[in-house]
Amino acid sequence: MIQAQIEDSDLIAHLDSLPKDDMAVFVMAEGRVRGALFHGTHFVNQMRAQHKTGILETMVLGQASLCGALLLPTMKGREHVTWRYEIDGPAQGFSIEADSSGYVRGYLFTDVIPVEKPLESWDLSPFLGAGTLSMATMHEGDREPYTSSVAVDHKNIALDLAYYFNQSEQIQTAFNTGIQMDKEGRVIGAGGMFLQVLPETGGQFKGVQKLGSQLNTSADKKADADLIDRVELAFKTAPSLGQWFSEKGTIEDIVYGLFREFKPSIALHRDVRYDCPCNKETYINYIRRLPKAELDDMKVKGPDPLEVSCRNCGSVYHISLAELS
Repeated sequence: MIQAQIEDSDLIAHLDSLPKDDMAVFVMAEGRVRGALFHGTHFVNQMRAQHKTGILETMVLGQASLCGALLLPTMKGREHVTWRYEIDGPAQGFSIEADSSGYVRGYLFTDVIPVEKPLESWDLSPFLGAGTLSMATMHEGDREPYTSSVAVDHKNIALDLAYYFNQSEQIQTAFNTGIQMDKEGRVIGAGGMFLQVLPETGGQFKGVQKLGSQLNTSADKKADADLIDRVELAFKTAPSLGQWFSEKGTIEDIVYGLFREFKPSIALHRDVRYDCPCNKETYINYIRRLPKAELDDMKVKGPDPLEVSCRNCGSVYHISLAELS
C-alpha cells in the first residue's frame, strides 16, 4: 500500500496529542464473557486519507472498518475474513477484509452516497437498508473460503453484524462503534467494542468452573440469565466511544470501570492497522499474465504509463510499458 499522508495541520496536531491506537482483549465473569475495546482514531483517519472519503462516507466506511478490526480477536490461528454487506439503501454496502496478522482494509460499493437533504443527525439508517451480510473465512491451508450469510434489516451496521453472530455462529454477541467529528468534519475520535457470551458448555477456566457450564437446575439457569442481563446493561451504558477517545479517555478506564462488577482482566494488547498488502510488483505480474493479444494492443495504443488503482486501499500505481517487458 502507498500510505496516504494526512495534510491537515490542525488534525495532525490533535492526533499527536492522543495516545496511539490500541486494542485490548479482555475476559470477565470467570471467563464466561470475552471482549475487545479498540481505540482507532488514527486507524479511521488513515482509512479516510486512503480513500479520500467525504463526511457521510467516512461515517459508514469508518464504522464498518472498526467492526472489521473487532473481528480480529475472534480469529483462530492464521485466518483471513472477507465481510460483505450488500443492502438496498443509498449507501449500497461495502466490503471489509480483516487478516489475523493485524491489518484491515475495505471499500464502499459507491464512491459518493447520495444525500437528498442536509443531515440532521448521525443516524445512518436512512442510507442503509435491507439486504445480505456474508462472511467468507479462509484458514491457512484452505483451498477455498467457507462462506455463510444471513438476511439483515436492522439498518445499523453494528446490530446487523451482531445478528450474524447470533444467527450463524450461535454466539451472543454485541458490537458498538463511535466516530466523533468536530465542526469542520475532522475525525477527532473513534473506537469500537465487542462482547461475546461464550457457550454454556465447556471445561474449566483457571481452575474455576465456567459460569453456565452446567445448568442443571432452574436456579443455575436463572443466575446465568441474570449475568447476561447485567452484562448487556453495562454494555449499553458505555459512553460514546468516539467522544471518549477524542477527549483522551483510556481503554483501561472503560474496561475496569464499566465492567468492574464482573472482575475483568485484560489478557493482551494488539496492534491493528488500516493497511493493504498490495504493491506495484503484484500488479505488474498480474498485467504480464494477460492474453498476449491484449498486451500487444496495450503496448501499441497505450496509455503509457498505465494507472492502476487498488480498490481496497485507494493506492494508485503508475506502471510504464517498459516495466512490462
